[in-house]
Amino acid sequence: MSVEGKVVIVTGAARGIGQEYVRALAAAGARPVAADVSDCSETIDLAKSAGGKALGVKCDVADASSTDAMVAAALKAFGRVDALINNAALYGGLRGGRFETITEADWDAAMTINVKGIWNCCKSAVPALRAAGGGSIINIASLAATFGTPFVLHYTTSKAAVIGMTRGLARELGRDNIRVNAVAPSAVITEGTREFFANKLDKALDVVKSGQAIQRNLQPSDLSGTILWLVADTSAFVTGQTISVDGGTVMN
Repeated sequence: MSVEGKVVIVTGAARGIGQEYVRALAAAGARPVAADVSDCSETIDLAKSAGGKALGVKCDVADASSTDAMVAAALKAFGRVDALINNAALYGGLRGGRFETITEADWDAAMTINVKGIWNCCKSAVPALRAAGGGSIINIASLAATFGTPFVLHYTTSKAAVIGMTRGLARELGRDNIRVNAVAPSAVITEGTREFFANKLDKALDVVKSGQAIQRNLQPSDLSGTILWLVADTSAFVTGQTISVDGGTVMN
């Protein structure tokens, strides 16, 4: 399951699971590009501590010119792109509640970052993946979509759109030897999860855990194996899939 030397762009890499992806990729010998609207210096330091290295790039996934610049920076530094992990998403800053209480501004923000952002990144990166002879796109979806989580309809809907986009892109890009898959985690113990649930965090995590076959909460490192496998050539015949990493909540 080697990812040695592969150039992998990871969006939303300044913290949380994106930061863990960069650390794990660097430790495994890949050349990750950590992209985020926020500073990625902490992520770069973690990559170095793991025995590898990473390139940090400022990127706003809602802006197509910014995603173009992200890919251009990866090509300038490494000469190719082998994989794209679309992890950037609006989550911690969203406000939950009954669907009729969600504001239009919050709905539009979720769709802009979580859906249009992936579309922008794919449009920017696919030419580089084609030039490399193929590669892997990994879109981070969520248990919210596979389970149908209520009271966060803007987030749930945006992540369901990610799954639909994954399937459509897989069919479009298969002829280019580009695989497109989604990963659907349950609630990961990250800063974003803490921000979203706030003072209801402990109760929310208990509820999530109670619905799982594996009775513990998901840690960022629990996702690394799936991500590395999807980047590696060992998953070369896997495309259009949504892989649930949720402790056995949704069993397809």
